[in-house]
Amino acid sequence: MRNISGLFILLFVCYAIPVFAEVQIGDTVFTESFDSGKLSNDWKINSPQFVSVRNNALQVSIPADSQSKNASAVITLPAGQLAGARLRVTSRIKAENIAEPPQPWNGIKVMLIIDTPHGKQWLQANEGSGSFDWKGNTFNADIPRDVKSIELLLGIENTTGTVLIDDVNIRVIGKQRSRPAQKADKSKPVYKGHNLPRLRGAMISPGRFKSEDIKVFGGEWKANHVRWQLTWSGFPNGPADTATVEEYNKWIDEQCRLLDEMLPECKKYGVYVCLDVHTPPGGRIPKDKGSTMRMFHEKEFQDAFVALWEKLAKRYKDEKMVWSYDLLNEPVEGIIPENSGLLDWRSLALKTAKAIRKIDAEKAIVLSAAPWGGPDTLEWFEPFDPKEVPNVIYTVHVYVPHSFTHQGVHSKSEPLDYPGKIGGLHWDKETLRKALQNTLDYSTDYGAAIYIGEFSAIRWAPNGSAYRYLKDCIELFEEYGWDWSYHAFREWDGWSVEHGEVQNDRKPTAVPTEREKLLRSWFEKNER
Repeated sequence: MRNISGLFILLFVCYAIPVFAEVQIGDTVFTESFDSGKLSNDWKINSPQFVSVRNNALQVSIPADSQSKNASAVITLPAGQLAGARLRVTSRIKAENIAEPPQPWNGIKVMLIIDTPHGKQWLQANEGSGSFDWKGNTFNADIPRDVKSIELLLGIENTTGTVLIDDVNIRVIGKQRSRPAQKADKSKPVYKGHNLPRLRGAMISPGRFKSEDIKVFGGEWKANHVRWQLTWSGFPNGPADTATVEEYNKWIDEQCRLLDEMLPECKKYGVYVCLDVHTPPGGRIPKDKGSTMRMFHEKEFQDAFVALWEKLAKRYKDEKMVWSYDLLNEPVEGIIPENSGLLDWRSLALKTAKAIRKIDAEKAIVLSAAPWGGPDTLEWFEPFDPKEVPNVIYTVHVYVPHSFTHQGVHSKSEPLDYPGKIGGLHWDKETLRKALQNTLDYSTDYGAAIYIGEFSAIRWAPNGSAYRYLKDCIELFEEYGWDWSYHAFREWDGWSVEHGEVQNDRKPTAVPTEREKLLRSWFEKNER
């Protein structure tokens, strides 16, 4: 039987303006067990001929020969009261002959549709196809403060077969960061880990980045830093995903050797290094399981992660060209098993940072928030107490809107222009400004430095769109005083500013592209 918590009882006053109690961590805000044998009028049914309640469960069944391949039941949740809440959505599902959907995000749907001023989000746990007995389905959902509406959708999308869904439960497991009563004192200098006006550079991939590349990047282009990826190539599935801790440590030793060989060249050309653990111990679990990091499922890899940074701190604490330790690239926790003794990302990062501080008290520690480190994620990350862990810098990666920056990367897509309408929203510099507002607020609230560890747009974005996007991004970063790192220099040609807009042309252009000239114009402003 459905129950929307009493927390959401409306108190209608003048013109039916609702007043709600604030949700707290642990509150159950929605349940539905379908025990009444029917759906209430609160549900909106799409293709009702395929949707019913059978044996106290929602049944959505689309015949294999049906022309329509979509059917669902949708209910609206109270967005205003869930704004700023981190939700855990659980249910039980059973499948019979679900045909392989065209995309992994199609198929069985237990999904929240979150509408915001920046566009919609569709959050779910992908469940594949075929037949299986009752099993749990769980995912987390972060509800932005500026959410406009939230819908819960249960059903089937772009395929056929039968799914039974039961025991849907939504509870609050976290909330957005607390805003300080008083913002940081602007008269105090912000710790950035260096004494330069700005760090402007790019990501590089060890093994591909040679002495000649540093000469070009630092000497000719005048970039003054690189974000040095410790990455065991392969995404989402790479060698680290099946490697033991011993094998991982052997790989790390080789990566450190490569860095040590290049550090004299970095010093020669005035190129600082942000040391970035791109691939953690354990790597990731398979893409169809969400590409979460194995160390949030197996404790030995969490222990190895702390030990890794102790090792790196001992090795580079006195190396002046290494200006910062970027603890983990784009952390993804997924669903951490309860009562497992495993730490969530913030807790693991805090433990690791404290371990580093026992070895290296000075060098900057760079932190991103889960999941994936985008511009909105810091809203869910309480900053470290500077008395407990000093000299912390916070980082975000800017790929918004993702459908524009990554068009044609993972699958074919319609060309998208910037500025222009993308995902139902007009994107331009002011839209980007709004998308970065949460990050700016974080910086001003706590007096924390922001480092843009990655940003880019795929080179074949049409009609010079990538240039215009990068130009707007950089101008905003500069306006806010943020250090930044372009993704990437002489890595994959899809992101290369030395390659043109024709996707199939894999050779650098004979003359500099507008994107290259843009980056170099900013690098010219660098000090060393």
